[in-house]
Amino acid sequence: MTQSHMAREVAEIPEAAARFLDRSRDALARTAAALRDRDPALVATVARGSSDHAASYLKYAIELQAGIPVASLGPSIASIYRRPLRLENAACIGISQSGRSPDIVEMMRAAGKGGALSIAITNHADSPMAEASAHCLALAAGEEKSVAATKTFVNSVLAGLALLAEWRQDDDLRRAVADLPRALAQAVALDWSPLSARLTRAAQAFVLGRGPGCAIAAEASLKMKETSGIHAEAYSAAEVLHGPAAIVQAQFPVLVLGVEDAALPQVVETAERMAAQGADVFLTGAEARGATRLPSVAGLHPLVAPLVLIASYYAFVEQLARRRGFDPDTPPHLRKVTETI
Repeated sequence: MTQSHMAREVAEIPEAAARFLDRSRDALARTAAALRDRDPALVATVARGSSDHAASYLKYAIELQAGIPVASLGPSIASIYRRPLRLENAACIGISQSGRSPDIVEMMRAAGKGGALSIAITNHADSPMAEASAHCLALAAGEEKSVAATKTFVNSVLAGLALLAEWRQDDDLRRAVADLPRALAQAVALDWSPLSARLTRAAQAFVLGRGPGCAIAAEASLKMKETSGIHAEAYSAAEVLHGPAAIVQAQFPVLVLGVEDAALPQVVETAERMAAQGADVFLTGAEARGATRLPSVAGLHPLVAPLVLIASYYAFVEQLARRRGFDPDTPPHLRKVTETI
């Protein structure tokens, strides 16, 4: 069988991460210095799709590490409703693989006019979004042919984490970021075939996480929809108990993304509750009664561990798509670059 573009791009994730870290030192230093000079009381993000999941990941990372609130801005506030926002004491991070979607570009331009320190994270340093921003972190991920974003998603989060480490001058996080290419290489080789076997004929699933893992759950559920035609929904492992758990009954598939952080005991508790309701539960990061444990890379910094999980997930979901008879490179009704206003 011919290898898919998605499979090749997942295999390239560790190399792409190393390339970003090697090429971005100067841009990271300049942008981090600008953030220290600005000392923002608020960070805003602008993104859609997988890029918005990267932004959600950075929301948790910035709030946990810096104690600064992070809010997502709706691009249509600028592109459709034309409402200026007051962002004098803020930084604004825009994330877009292509950097070409008109609504993202317009919101970044408006954020700069509103007083924000504007920072673009994109795979195309010459894109309109980069040109509309005061600083740009170019992802250096290389061409991505599959419609489903993989290495660009990982490098988007990596760029944000590397910037956070330099901005806050956090040596522990710096070391964790520098080690990510090694951890990602381990992650893409892990075997999640028990989950693949369960989902081959599934119509629906839940994906659960906490903290930055919530963002990875959202990304995982999107990829399950895009590549494999499964109606997957992402929830916080706490939020799922406030209503959605009511539909979890016998043999309902649930993927629970656990990592070694402060939330792990609560994540395990939710996994065990889902299993007790009859669900087929698959869990990373710990053992839980009634759940199947999936392998993951252990001993990681809690702010990078969820990102490493998505590399294992991407390798799994590409295989799942082909097992279900889908072409993971060309999901129905989707294009590589989505330009909205």
